[in-house]
Amino acid sequence: MNAWLLTCNSEVFDLESFLKDGHELRSWSVVRYRSEMAEGDNIAMWLTGPHGGLVGRGRLTGAPAQESPSASEYWRQDPGTRWYAPLRIDEWLQQPVPRSQFTSDPRFGDTNTLRTLFAGNPHRLNEEQWQAFNEAFHGFTTDRESEWHLRPGDTIRRKELHDRYGGSRQGGISKCAKSPNVLVFTDPRTGHQHGYYDEWAEDGTFHYTGDGQVGDQSFASTGNAAIRDHMQHDLSLRLFEGSRGIIRYVGEFAVDPVQPFSYDRAPETGGGPMRQVIRFHLAPVGATSQPPNVPVGNSYRVVDEEVEPASGQPSPPDPDLSGRNLRAHRRLQNELASTAHARGLEVFSPAAADPDFDLGWRDESGTLTVCEVKSLTRANETRQLRAGIGQLLDYHDRLRDRASEVRALLWVEHEPAEARWIGLCKRVGIELSWPGREQDVL
Repeated sequence: MNAWLLTCNSEVFDLESFLKDGHELRSWSVVRYRSEMAEGDNIAMWLTGPHGGLVGRGRLTGAPAQESPSASEYWRQDPGTRWYAPLRIDEWLQQPVPRSQFTSDPRFGDTNTLRTLFAGNPHRLNEEQWQAFNEAFHGFTTDRESEWHLRPGDTIRRKELHDRYGGSRQGGISKCAKSPNVLVFTDPRTGHQHGYYDEWAEDGTFHYTGDGQVGDQSFASTGNAAIRDHMQHDLSLRLFEGSRGIIRYVGEFAVDPVQPFSYDRAPETGGGPMRQVIRFHLAPVGATSQPPNVPVGNSYRVVDEEVEPASGQPSPPDPDLSGRNLRAHRRLQNELASTAHARGLEVFSPAAADPDFDLGWRDESGTLTVCEVKSLTRANETRQLRAGIGQLLDYHDRLRDRASEVRALLWVEHEPAEARWIGLCKRVGIELSWPGREQDVL
């Protein structure tokens, strides 16, 4: 097995912004040693420049191939079509390990590795040099990074999870004494019988039902208090799909600082009387992209069209998420879902591991359609269409490895006042349609 050093010139590619925006690096350009690079090879990532150094490590996931670059907005210079090596970065450093730490290391003394970083990628590393990078990496890894080993999409037995990180093996919320984490579990197979309806909301946060199966939920529950106060206590909030046996890690989340929670009504365990429940608003932190083998969607759940702002709760920052616009949005969504289902399509809502699209369906060919629904008024039309296009481009990018074909649909309340939106959507691979055109999209 070989080991390679890959360099990134920040004047050519804005790696810092790329990572801050929550993207996952999946490949890197290479110009030499292509026939020697193979799946499983170790890689170290190096940022060039006066404030650069060692920034990450991982492994190759395949052989190099010729393709066009992705994430074009982060390239300061158009690289054009090149050879790219597919990879996976297992760990990133919060700050680079500087070049000065290695120049006096005798393991680098007899080679040109650190003196020719300007040359084309990759740079060959011998076994001792790879070990030197590993040692330096451990020295600069924060305690929290070293204590967490799961990546989004990884599966693990719940018993093994708690053996490693601590926390209770029962219940949906588990604060760990053994590690700085709060583990939360969402499972529609078992949660619905207890009145736990966890789902993506229109504001882009995952609404997670608090702890307590009987009576009104409150923050007297240690689990609910643990989620609410996790940032105050510097604890990472880790979301999993499943509640027993083998579970899947979705990713790290945080309570929304603007509206961390709201109250809702749901039945007690076993279909008992209605009671007040806490709905935590959880926003993804960093990457939550799932590997190709993770299925998309859960059974469609009809959304409440009579929703009204809860008394005593702060108003959402986006006016389109309350009142008339929210009711219109939900009516459009339910009507489209009903029509698609009547035509024999498999209609679904997004699961916790999915992007927060409104609804989707599969046809007989296996094509996956994901749909974003937008209400339109004269005052919000431009804002809503801009938002919908951006959201669908994100959904398509995150799902393209999880389905043979992904189709993006923007379903709006009525035909836009400006016809230019139809052409714009078509140019970026999005279908724009509205009620009365169901035959065209279904």
